[in-house]
Amino acid sequence: MEELLELKDLLLAGNVSDALLLVEELTEMSKDDKLNKIFSFSIILILHLIKQHAEKRSTRSWEVSITNSVRQIQRTNKRRKTGGNYLTPPELKETLEDAYCSALRQAALEAFEGKYEAEEIVKMVDKNSIINQAMELILE
Repeated sequence: MEELLELKDLLLAGNVSDALLLVEELTEMSKDDKLNKIFSFSIILILHLIKQHAEKRSTRSWEVSITNSVRQIQRTNKRRKTGGNYLTPPELKETLEDAYCSALRQAALEAFEGKYEAEEIVKMVDKNSIINQAMELILE
């Protein structure tokens, strides 16, 4: 909010160059917020896919979490007015790969009632398969 008031003051003062710099900064802040949301939902999505693959089963709760995460990633990634997406498919895949490590650590706490370490869970699942499944769900 403070930035919007500053933008108003700059425009009223006729300082267009500084106003444009502030607009660029606000645009970057908005995009960063979108990317952080996508990353957070990616962790949740991958967490539940890891648990499914490791335990070779699923629960309604996991299914709902997967569906909700996919919807939120799709929704957040969509540019409303200009169309298109914030992240291209290769960038989205990179985000999923970045989220994998965090999701794996969390899965170790949750899968099999937490009796395995992340290093043991990683041997039970195929990272590429999970990332590819996540991409397919998101790009549907």
